[in-house]
Amino acid sequence: MTERNLEGRVAVVTGAARNIGREIALRLASEGAAIVVNTLSSVGEAEGVAEEIRSAGGKATVVQGDVSSEEGAAAIVSGALDAFGRIDCLVNNAAVRRETPFAELSFQEWREVLSIILDGAFLMSKAAQPALSKSDNAAIINIGGMSAHTGAANRAHVVTAKTGLVGLTRALAHDLASDGITVNCVVPGMIGTVRGRSAAAEPSHHAVHNPLVGRRGKPSEIAALVEFLASPDARYITGQTIHANGGVFMP
Repeated sequence: MTERNLEGRVAVVTGAARNIGREIALRLASEGAAIVVNTLSSVGEAEGVAEEIRSAGGKATVVQGDVSSEEGAAAIVSGALDAFGRIDCLVNNAAVRRETPFAELSFQEWREVLSIILDGAFLMSKAAQPALSKSDNAAIINIGGMSAHTGAANRAHVVTAKTGLVGLTRALAHDLASDGITVNCVVPGMIGTVRGRSAAAEPSHHAVHNPLVGRRGKPSEIAALVEFLASPDARYITGQTIHANGGVFMP
């Protein structure tokens, strides 16, 4: 029986209570990583993810915290270190994906969306960097968005934030290379997920896209790509934006 790819590693997954974040947590756990399941408010669902991991023989803990504040990011990292003593992988998945016409978009909503998606990735990476630099297999994986590359109506805040993640990925790949930390961005296409009450039931920009493979993607397919980028086999990959979209968009 071969050793699993992430045996003995620790991964922090933000926004891990449901959908893609949940599947990433489960996939990394299946490869041996201990998982820090982060959520801001969906504590019950996050506990369910952690219990699913523990029931399968893995290790997991829930750390509630706000990625959009310095204090919150520091608390999440501190909770991970208290629970498991190390961090090898950070997945910046926390996001909100609202649709609001530009004429109705308030500066408060603009800032809220950017603070969670873009500021959150910066703050979490900043807080986790000292711990990641001690790992021999350190990875930061940002979860982007296809609309950042195609554009979309009523999503100025989300498109801007997700586009910023691409730039942050490239910049951090340079800045953190000397610490042995790879930094990549995974861009999901049209994925079948359960959306919260603050988001449209189906993003309007999906109506103009048709995946060549003839179906929506599964959260587990995004999780598989994240797991590869976190693994020892991906140490030569950094600064990349990698699309998983069934052929609907080809950069």
